[in-house]
Amino acid sequence: MFDFRYHALSLVAVFVALLIGLLLGVAIGDEGLVSSAERQLRSNLRSDVADANRRADELRADVAESQRFASEVYAPLVADRLLGQRVAVLFLGEGSEDLADDVRTALEDTGGRVVAVGVVREPLDVPQLAQRAADTRYENLAVGDEDLAQALGVRMGVQLVSGGELLGRLRPTLFRTLNGSLDDVTMVVLIRRPPKLEGAPERTRAGFEEGFVQGLRETAMRVVGAEDSDADPSQIGWYEDRDLSSVDALDRIEGRAGLVLTLAGAEGTFGIKDSADALLPDVVGGTP
Repeated sequence: MFDFRYHALSLVAVFVALLIGLLLGVAIGDEGLVSSAERQLRSNLRSDVADANRRADELRADVAESQRFASEVYAPLVADRLLGQRVAVLFLGEGSEDLADDVRTALEDTGGRVVAVGVVREPLDVPQLAQRAADTRYENLAVGDEDLAQALGVRMGVQLVSGGELLGRLRPTLFRTLNGSLDDVTMVVLIRRPPKLEGAPERTRAGFEEGFVQGLRETAMRVVGAEDSDADPSQIGWYEDRDLSSVDALDRIEGRAGLVLTLAGAEGTFGIKDSADALLPDVVGGTP
C-alpha cells in the first residue's frame, strides 16, 4: 500500500507524451503547409495533450492520496511498539547523517529513541588500537591478523552492551565519531557501508566485523541490519549470512515501518528489493 513506483513511471510516460505532442505541433507549424490531414493530426494531438494533462492531474492526486494514507496509517501501526527502548545506530565504515535521521524519524511515536550514533572506523587503525590495548593480548594485533581482530570484535560487541575498561580505552580510535551515550543501550540498528579494501586490511576488517556482530548477539541484544533503497552494493546478503533480520529502504516510509516492527521482534528480511521476504512483517491480529 506504500509503493509509489507505478505512479512515478506513469507520470514519466505522461510527460514524455506531452513533450512529443508539443514537438510534433511545432514541427507541423514550421512546414507552413496546413493540409486537411495536418489539421486532423493537430486536432488529434491537442486531444492527446488534453488527455495527458488530465491523466497527469489524476496521477498527482493519486500520489498525494497514497502519501496521506501512508502517513495516517504509520503512527497507529508503530505506536508504543518500542516503549522505553534506547537505540544505538552503528555504522560500519562510512556514516550518514541522513540515514541516522531516518532511524530517528522511524522511532517517532514508538516510545523508543536514538541515544547514540557511532561510526566504526574502517580500515581499522591497527597500530593505535594495539598501542591503546597495551598489557592485553590485543597489543599484538597486526594488520592481516584476522583471528585476533575477530576476538577483539567479539570483546567490543560484548562491552558495547555490558560496558568494560577495554572499550573505554579503545573508543577514541575504534570510532571515527560517537555522539551520545552507549550506556544502557537496549537495541542496535547496524548499517554497513564499507569502503573497498583488499589484502591484509580487508582480512582485518572482515575478522573484526564478524566478531563484532557475534559479540552483540552473545548479549541477546536486538540487532537489526538496515540500508537505504539506493545502497549499492546492497548489504542485505551480508546481514542474512550472519542471521540478522534486516530492512532495505530506510529512506521510505515502508522501510521505516519495517524497521520498527523488526526491532519489536519480527524476524526476516523486509523491504522493496528482490531479496526481501515481504514488504512488511505480518502484524495482523496484534504485535509481532
